[in-house]
Amino acid sequence: MIVFTYSGQGSQKPAMGLPWVDHPSWELVEEAASIAQRDVAHLLLHASAEELQETHNAQLATYLMSMIVLDAVERVGVDAAGHAGHSLGEFSALTASGALDFADGVRLVVERGEAMRQAIEDQEGSMAVVLGLKDAPVEEACAAVDEAVWVANYNAPGQVVIAGSPSGVAAAGQEAKDRGAKRITPLAVAGAFHTPLMDAARQRLSAAIDNTEIRSPEGTVVANVDATAHQSPETWRVLMNAQLCSPVRWHQSLATLESTGFTTFIELGPGTVLTGLVKRTLKEATRHSVNTPDHLDLLLEALAGPQSSSNDQEGEHLYATERLVVSPAAGVFTPVSGQEVGSPIQAGDLLGHVGQEEVRSSFAGKLQGWLAVDTERVSASQPIAWLIVEQ
Repeated sequence: MIVFTYSGQGSQKPAMGLPWVDHPSWELVEEAASIAQRDVAHLLLHASAEELQETHNAQLATYLMSMIVLDAVERVGVDAAGHAGHSLGEFSALTASGALDFADGVRLVVERGEAMRQAIEDQEGSMAVVLGLKDAPVEEACAAVDEAVWVANYNAPGQVVIAGSPSGVAAAGQEAKDRGAKRITPLAVAGAFHTPLMDAARQRLSAAIDNTEIRSPEGTVVANVDATAHQSPETWRVLMNAQLCSPVRWHQSLATLESTGFTTFIELGPGTVLTGLVKRTLKEATRHSVNTPDHLDLLLEALAGPQSSSNDQEGEHLYATERLVVSPAAGVFTPVSGQEVGSPIQAGDLLGHVGQEEVRSSFAGKLQGWLAVDTERVSASQPIAWLIVEQ
């Protein structure tokens, strides 16, 4: 089974949106700009590393990149039965699963970033990665310090993040070294995320969460706070309210997903951090990441696996030479005339309309068949046409 994972703050990088500018999924940028009332294209294309490092910029940019990649992956017909995101990425996971509308997701991420920025200005904090020590000794190191410091992220076995006041993190880091840690690496952040020092931000974000519609997610979504999958919207509301002041139990979440039957972990977003954490945590899991449009073909080839020479499996999975064109919106589908089965299709060719929205192919190939018929009402991301790509 496939689970999509979603990058958190820190994965952002300058010009990370550039490869996607001409992709159909880039349309989400204009929509997000209208919702957030911000020039989000600037963040994805032109912002410097320093500008992107600011919490309110990093969160919105990273969330939007994950949504662009998700949309692109769904357009080629890859779907997941599970979702999980690290910290900020949990909002991506909830959006991807249908628990949050995209517009509400954008609004909450904007509010989260602003709330955390204000909390950082009001309360100085720092974070550091403790390498080479198990969870319990790191917890003991924090408890041994008579200052504000806690475990913030359980990222992987032997990789734990601590956070708190600068002096508390420094003291706990030394305690961790005394207990056998191999290295203490400070993080380039100005706040103590996922600790009680974020309480002011939690209270501000909670007001926004309480005014947001939350639905039951489709499929499995595992929460950061307790590393458990939940379906109840009200339970998710409580968990979202608690997340900013609670540690991210990431390797425990991965273990939950593995025990549920998930074997393939695909990171969607600007980084590969989560892919690395899966490698450290689940030795037998299959791992992929999608950062650019070029990765879409690589993903399809990897998921297709070895092709059989017999015909008895034909149609049971999407082969590496097959592509799906999906609907960009919900509405009534009307194909253009002249696009017959067997016709050559170029990337960007118009295949029809869903309402007023154009349906254009992201690929070049041969039209193998229609998966929606004239005047059929389709949903967003529903497959419209099936192409064969000659190699």
